[in-house]
Amino acid sequence: MRFQDAQLVHCCGKLSQLPGDGVMEFAFLGRSNVGKSTLINKLTGRKSLARVSANPGKTATVNFYSLGGAYLVDLPGYGYAKTSKSEQERLRRLITGYLAADRDLRLAVQLVDMRHAPSAEDVRMTDRLIDEEIPFIIVLTKADKLGKHEREERMAAFAQEIPCFEDICIVPFSAKTGEGLETLREILTDIAQEDPGE
Repeated sequence: MRFQDAQLVHCCGKLSQLPGDGVMEFAFLGRSNVGKSTLINKLTGRKSLARVSANPGKTATVNFYSLGGAYLVDLPGYGYAKTSKSEQERLRRLITGYLAADRDLRLAVQLVDMRHAPSAEDVRMTDRLIDEEIPFIIVLTKADKLGKHEREERMAAFAQEIPCFEDICIVPFSAKTGEGLETLREILTDIAQEDPGE
């Protein structure tokens, strides 16, 4: 996959606007401000492809970045309480509706802040991905913020906090140091080359 060729091609505020062209998709989801847009920028080597903000809740649409034969899909963040109830519900419907739709979703990439225990929303999302048998991995963001001992403690805690942790592919990631970046590119590339029937 030519990550550097990524282009923003669709911004969908309603489920009816989602493209129906059958292109394979890799969806990025997680709490607001966990680093979804930053990760997409790092994967593509483009500093401002996906809009990054210090303020949570800025991604309010489902954004599709085309790599030619695949989409990177940036979903709105969940769990941001400082928006109206109606907007929270709209975003929830967007996320759940996208995941429930009949799409060629090859992999969901769930982002969790490595510094903290997963939120209730994080755990619910992991459970949903498991229950609906959606292939997924978990990326632990902000890995550079922890020392070796703190990291070991958090990984041990995650084993108790995240459902089926031992069966999930876990990738620590740092936008600052680049840790995990090549691993993620390899995972996405390998999956894109697989026969969908495998």
